[in-house]
Amino acid sequence: MFSFSGRSPIPGKTRYVASMTDPGGLRASDAEREAVVEQLRVASVEGRLTLAELTDRTEAAYSATTHAELALLTQDLPAGATPAPAPAAPGPAGRKRRWFVGVMGDSKRRGTWRIDQELGAVAVMGDVVLDLREAEVRTDMVDIMAVSVMGDIKIIVPDGVNVDLDGMAVMGDKRVDVIQAAPGMNVPVVRVRAYAVMGDVKVIGDSQAQPVQRGFAAWREHWRRLHGEDWRALNRQVLRETRELGRQARELGRQTRGEGRGNRWGY
Repeated sequence: MFSFSGRSPIPGKTRYVASMTDPGGLRASDAEREAVVEQLRVASVEGRLTLAELTDRTEAAYSATTHAELALLTQDLPAGATPAPAPAAPGPAGRKRRWFVGVMGDSKRRGTWRIDQELGAVAVMGDVVLDLREAEVRTDMVDIMAVSVMGDIKIIVPDGVNVDLDGMAVMGDKRVDVIQAAPGMNVPVVRVRAYAVMGDVKVIGDSQAQPVQRGFAAWREHWRRLHGEDWRALNRQVLRETRELGRQARELGRQTRGEGRGNRWGY
Protein backbone atom coordinates (compact mmCIF):
# COMPACT_ATOMS: atom_id res chain seq x y z
CA MET A 1 0.00 0.00 0.00
CA PHE A 2 1.24 3.48 -0.79
CA SER A 3 1.08 6.17 1.86
CA PHE A 4 2.14 9.75 2.52
CA SER A 5 4.48 10.11 5.46
CA GLY A 6 7.42 12.16 6.63
CA ARG A 7 8.43 15.63 5.53
CA SER A 8 10.38 16.68 2.49
CA PRO A 9 13.63 18.65 2.86
CA ILE A 10 11.80 21.52 1.12
CA PRO A 11 9.19 23.21 3.37
CA GLY A 12 5.64 22.89 2.14
CA LYS A 13 6.36 19.77 0.12
CA THR A 14 4.98 16.29 0.77
CA ARG A 15 7.34 13.36 0.58
CA TYR A 16 6.00 10.27 -1.19
CA VAL A 17 6.75 7.08 0.75
CA ALA A 18 5.90 3.49 -0.13
CA SER A 19 5.57 0.48 2.12
CA MET A 20 8.66 -1.70 1.89
CA THR A 21 6.45 -4.83 2.01
CA ASP A 22 5.22 -4.10 -1.54
CA PRO A 23 6.69 -5.94 -4.55
CA GLY A 24 7.84 -2.49 -5.66
CA GLY A 25 10.33 -2.41 -2.80
CA LEU A 26 13.19 -3.10 -5.25
CA ARG A 27 15.79 -0.34 -5.03
CA ALA A 28 15.70 2.32 -7.77
CA SER A 29 18.74 3.33 -9.81
CA ASP A 30 19.86 6.82 -10.81
CA ALA A 31 18.89 6.10 -14.42
CA GLU A 32 15.36 5.10 -13.36
CA ARG A 33 14.99 8.29 -11.33
CA GLU A 34 16.08 10.38 -14.31
CA ALA A 35 13.60 8.53 -16.54
CA VAL A 36 10.75 9.40 -14.17
CA VAL A 37 11.88 13.03 -14.03
CA GLU A 38 11.80 13.15 -17.84
CA GLN A 39 8.31 11.62 -17.86
CA LEU A 40 7.16 14.30 -15.42
CA ARG A 41 8.69 17.03 -17.59
CA VAL A 42 6.88 15.71 -20.66
CA ALA A 43 3.61 15.61 -18.70
CA SER A 44 4.09 19.23 -17.68
CA VAL A 45 4.71 20.38 -21.25
CA GLU A 46 1.54 18.52 -22.25
CA GLY A 47 -0.42 20.45 -19.61
CA ARG A 48 -0.98 17.53 -17.23
CA LEU A 49 0.90 19.03 -14.26
CA THR A 50 1.11 22.50 -12.77
CA LEU A 51 4.49 24.02 -12.00
CA ALA A 52 4.04 23.26 -8.29
CA GLU A 53 3.09 19.64 -9.01
CA LEU A 54 6.05 19.22 -11.37
CA THR A 55 8.47 20.66 -8.81
CA ASP A 56 7.00 18.60 -5.97
CA ARG A 57 7.14 15.31 -7.89
CA THR A 58 10.58 16.01 -9.33
CA GLU A 59 12.01 16.57 -5.85
CA ALA A 60 10.28 13.40 -4.67
CA ALA A 61 11.67 11.42 -7.62
CA TYR A 62 15.24 12.34 -6.75
CA SER A 63 14.68 11.34 -3.11
CA ALA A 64 12.88 8.06 -3.98
CA THR A 65 14.67 4.83 -3.06
CA THR A 66 12.33 2.13 -4.47
CA HIS A 67 10.39 1.33 -7.62
CA ALA A 68 7.15 1.66 -5.67
CA GLU A 69 7.94 5.24 -4.71
CA LEU A 70 8.70 6.11 -8.33
CA ALA A 71 5.52 4.38 -9.54
CA LEU A 72 3.44 6.50 -7.18
CA LEU A 73 4.70 9.67 -8.84
CA THR A 74 3.50 8.64 -12.32
CA GLN A 75 0.48 6.44 -11.60
CA ASP A 76 -1.95 9.15 -12.82
CA LEU A 77 0.08 9.91 -15.97
CA PRO A 78 0.09 8.10 -19.35
CA ALA A 79 2.64 5.30 -19.58
CA GLY A 80 5.33 5.34 -22.20
CA ALA A 81 5.28 9.10 -22.78
CA THR A 82 7.50 10.20 -25.63
CA PRO A 83 10.10 12.90 -25.01
CA ALA A 84 8.86 16.44 -25.54
CA PRO A 85 10.26 18.18 -28.61
CA ALA A 86 13.36 20.26 -28.06
CA PRO A 87 12.70 23.96 -27.56
CA ALA A 88 12.67 25.96 -30.74
CA ALA A 89 15.60 28.19 -31.54
CA PRO A 90 15.24 31.78 -30.33
CA GLY A 91 13.17 33.85 -32.71
CA PRO A 92 13.97 37.33 -33.97
CA ALA A 93 13.96 40.34 -31.68
CA GLY A 94 10.50 41.59 -30.83
CA ARG A 95 8.93 38.11 -30.60
CA LYS A 96 5.54 37.93 -28.92
CA ARG A 97 5.52 38.20 -25.15
CA ARG A 98 2.52 38.20 -22.82
CA TRP A 99 2.54 41.40 -20.77
CA PHE A 100 1.14 42.26 -17.36
CA VAL A 101 1.17 46.01 -16.70
CA GLY A 102 0.41 48.02 -13.58
CA VAL A 103 0.58 51.82 -14.03
CA MET A 104 -0.44 53.58 -10.81
CA GLY A 105 -2.51 50.47 -10.11
CA ASP A 106 -2.34 46.71 -9.62
CA SER A 107 -2.07 43.79 -12.04
CA LYS A 108 -2.25 40.29 -10.55
CA ARG A 109 -2.32 36.81 -12.06
CA ARG A 110 -2.99 33.91 -9.72
CA GLY A 111 -4.68 30.52 -9.77
CA THR A 112 -4.82 28.22 -12.78
CA TRP A 113 -3.48 29.67 -16.03
CA ARG A 114 -1.36 28.61 -18.98
CA ILE A 115 2.18 29.69 -19.77
CA ASP A 116 3.08 28.87 -23.37
CA GLN A 117 5.14 31.96 -24.23
CA GLU A 118 7.56 34.42 -22.68
CA LEU A 119 6.14 36.78 -20.05
CA GLY A 120 6.65 40.46 -19.32
CA ALA A 121 5.80 42.54 -16.25
CA VAL A 122 5.87 46.34 -16.03
CA ALA A 123 5.12 48.28 -12.84
CA VAL A 124 5.13 52.08 -12.97
CA MET A 125 4.17 53.47 -9.56
CA GLY A 126 2.06 50.32 -9.24
CA ASP A 127 2.23 46.62 -8.37
CA VAL A 128 2.39 43.45 -10.47
CA VAL A 129 2.04 39.98 -8.95
CA LEU A 130 2.64 36.81 -10.99
CA ASP A 131 1.92 33.57 -9.10
CA LEU A 132 3.31 30.66 -11.13
CA ARG A 133 2.57 27.86 -8.66
CA GLU A 134 -0.73 26.70 -10.19
CA ALA A 135 0.19 27.59 -13.77
CA GLU A 136 0.40 24.97 -16.53
CA VAL A 137 3.86 25.55 -18.00
CA ARG A 138 3.98 24.39 -21.61
CA THR A 139 7.62 25.40 -22.14
CA ASP A 140 10.90 23.99 -20.84
CA MET A 141 11.77 27.26 -19.14
CA VAL A 142 9.73 30.22 -17.88
CA ASP A 143 11.26 33.43 -19.24
CA ILE A 144 10.15 36.72 -17.65
CA MET A 145 11.23 40.29 -18.33
CA ALA A 146 10.43 42.52 -15.34
CA VAL A 147 10.63 46.33 -15.47
CA SER A 148 9.87 48.31 -12.33
CA VAL A 149 9.88 52.12 -12.17
CA MET A 150 8.94 53.31 -8.68
CA GLY A 151 6.82 50.17 -8.45
CA ASP A 152 6.88 46.61 -7.12
CA ILE A 153 6.97 43.33 -9.07
CA LYS A 154 6.54 40.08 -7.15
CA ILE A 155 6.96 36.68 -8.81
CA ILE A 156 5.88 33.67 -6.72
CA VAL A 157 7.28 30.24 -7.58
CA PRO A 158 7.31 26.83 -5.88
CA ASP A 159 10.30 26.21 -3.65
CA GLY A 160 12.54 23.73 -5.42
CA VAL A 161 12.80 25.42 -8.82
CA ASN A 162 16.02 27.00 -10.05
CA VAL A 163 15.80 30.78 -10.44
CA ASP A 164 18.17 32.61 -12.79
CA LEU A 165 17.95 36.34 -11.99
CA ASP A 166 19.96 38.96 -13.81
CA GLY A 167 19.58 42.59 -14.84
CA MET A 168 20.21 45.81 -12.96
CA ALA A 169 18.79 47.97 -10.16
CA VAL A 170 19.22 51.73 -9.85
CA MET A 171 18.16 53.05 -6.44
CA GLY A 172 16.03 49.94 -6.25
CA ASP A 173 16.29 46.26 -5.40
CA LYS A 174 16.17 42.89 -7.18
CA ARG A 175 16.45 39.69 -5.18
CA VAL A 176 15.57 36.00 -4.93
CA ASP A 177 14.16 34.41 -1.77
CA VAL A 178 13.55 30.82 -2.91
CA ILE A 179 14.72 27.49 -1.50
CA GLN A 180 16.31 26.13 -4.64
CA ALA A 181 17.04 22.54 -5.58
CA ALA A 182 20.39 20.89 -5.00
CA PRO A 183 22.94 21.12 -7.83
CA GLY A 184 22.62 18.45 -10.52
CA MET A 185 18.84 18.05 -10.26
CA ASN A 186 16.89 18.47 -13.50
CA VAL A 187 14.24 20.79 -12.06
CA PRO A 188 12.16 23.55 -13.69
CA VAL A 189 13.98 26.80 -14.41
CA VAL A 190 12.54 30.31 -14.06
CA ARG A 191 14.67 32.97 -15.75
CA VAL A 192 14.02 36.60 -14.80
CA ARG A 193 15.66 39.63 -16.37
CA ALA A 194 14.98 42.48 -13.98
CA TYR A 195 15.37 46.23 -14.46
CA ALA A 196 14.45 48.27 -11.40
CA VAL A 197 14.63 52.07 -11.13
CA MET A 198 13.60 53.20 -7.65
CA GLY A 199 11.51 50.04 -7.54
CA ASP A 200 11.67 46.38 -6.52
CA VAL A 201 11.67 43.07 -8.37
CA LYS A 202 11.35 40.07 -6.03
CA VAL A 203 11.17 36.34 -6.75
CA ILE A 204 9.86 34.48 -3.70
CA GLY A 205 9.08 30.85 -2.92
CA ASP A 206 6.22 29.04 -1.20
CA SER A 207 7.76 29.50 2.23
CA GLN A 208 7.55 33.29 1.83
CA ALA A 209 4.04 33.48 0.32
CA GLN A 210 0.48 32.74 1.31
CA PRO A 211 -0.17 28.98 0.87
CA VAL A 212 -2.20 27.85 -2.11
CA GLN A 213 -5.67 26.71 -0.97
CA ARG A 214 -6.52 23.09 -1.73
CA GLY A 215 -9.62 22.44 -3.83
CA PHE A 216 -12.20 19.82 -2.82
CA ALA A 217 -10.84 17.24 -5.25
CA ALA A 218 -7.29 17.69 -3.94
CA TRP A 219 -8.41 17.29 -0.34
CA ARG A 220 -10.37 14.15 -1.24
CA GLU A 221 -7.29 12.64 -2.91
CA HIS A 222 -5.10 13.65 0.04
CA TRP A 223 -7.56 11.99 2.45
CA ARG A 224 -7.65 8.82 0.35
CA ARG A 225 -3.86 8.52 0.40
CA LEU A 226 -3.65 9.20 4.14
CA HIS A 227 -6.31 6.67 5.11
CA GLY A 228 -5.81 3.96 2.52
CA GLU A 229 -7.38 3.01 -0.77
CA ASP A 230 -10.79 2.13 0.70
CA TRP A 231 -11.63 5.65 1.90
CA ARG A 232 -15.22 5.25 0.70
CA ALA A 233 -15.68 2.31 3.11
CA LEU A 234 -14.40 4.50 5.92
CA ASN A 235 -16.90 7.17 4.96
CA ARG A 236 -19.72 4.61 5.01
CA GLN A 237 -18.61 3.38 8.44
CA VAL A 238 -18.70 6.92 9.84
CA LEU A 239 -22.20 7.38 8.39
CA ARG A 240 -23.42 4.11 9.96
CA GLU A 241 -22.00 5.06 13.35
CA THR A 242 -23.65 8.49 13.14
CA ARG A 243 -27.02 6.90 12.37
CA GLU A 244 -26.62 4.43 15.24
CA LEU A 245 -25.88 7.25 17.68
CA GLY A 246 -29.02 9.03 16.46
CA ARG A 247 -31.11 5.87 16.97
CA GLN A 248 -29.77 5.42 20.50
CA ALA A 249 -30.52 9.04 21.31
CA ARG A 250 -34.12 8.68 20.09
CA GLU A 251 -34.56 5.46 22.11
CA LEU A 252 -33.21 7.14 25.22
CA GLY A 253 -35.60 10.04 24.66
CA ARG A 254 -38.60 7.69 24.44
CA GLN A 255 -37.54 5.92 27.63
CA THR A 256 -37.12 9.21 29.46
CA ARG A 257 -40.57 10.43 28.38
CA GLY A 258 -42.09 7.08 29.48
CA GLU A 259 -40.53 7.33 32.93
CA GLY A 260 -41.77 10.91 33.24
CA ARG A 261 -45.40 9.91 32.53
CA GLY A 262 -45.14 7.05 35.07
CA ASN A 263 -44.00 9.42 37.80
CA ARG A 264 -46.78 11.89 36.96
CA TRP A 265 -49.60 9.36 37.43
CA GLY A 266 -47.99 7.72 40.44
CA TYR A 267 -47.19 4.34 38.88
